[in-house]
Amino acid sequence: MPNNKNVKTVMDKDGIERCLTRIAYEILEKNKGMENLVLVGIRTGGVYLAQRLQKKMSDIECSKIPLGILDITLYRDDISASNKKPRLGETKINFSLDDKIVILVDDVLFTGRTIRAAMDALIDFGRPQMIQLAVLIDRGHRELPIRADFVGKNLPSSLWEAVRVDLVEKNGVDEVVIEEET
Repeated sequence: MPNNKNVKTVMDKDGIERCLTRIAYEILEKNKGMENLVLVGIRTGGVYLAQRLQKKMSDIECSKIPLGILDITLYRDDISASNKKPRLGETKINFSLDDKIVILVDDVLFTGRTIRAAMDALIDFGRPQMIQLAVLIDRGHRELPIRADFVGKNLPSSLWEAVRVDLVEKNGVDEVVIEEET
């Protein structure tokens, strides 16, 4: 008998856009503008959100902020636990991270392990002055002492629920849903 899933939409397209606009302003406010800032999106959802933040911040400041793409596959701490061959994505950081304030962008912050892997990967590209974390959703359940500097929405969830961020660039629709096994 197949598992049924109870799916609940918790954020629509307008909600996502409002959150990203607020995050863009918060980043600029905290860092007093874009000087010395770079954006790095974690593949895949974080990349699309970083691209949207880049546009919003560039429109606000009338200047373009550098954007990088980070694949963390080989930095994951669970890679050896899987029998599957990892699928590597492209990392594309065409600028120096040395002495920069890196705004690391991801879609969902959960245990913190993805962010730890991303920070390890970033250090291989240089020595940032600081790393700040921007996430669309913080769902709690941290296993590592990691917190986001900029959060679109805190979304308390249970461990048996899945939080899914669908973005038009990948899934054709902008929404955040919670899926619960029933």
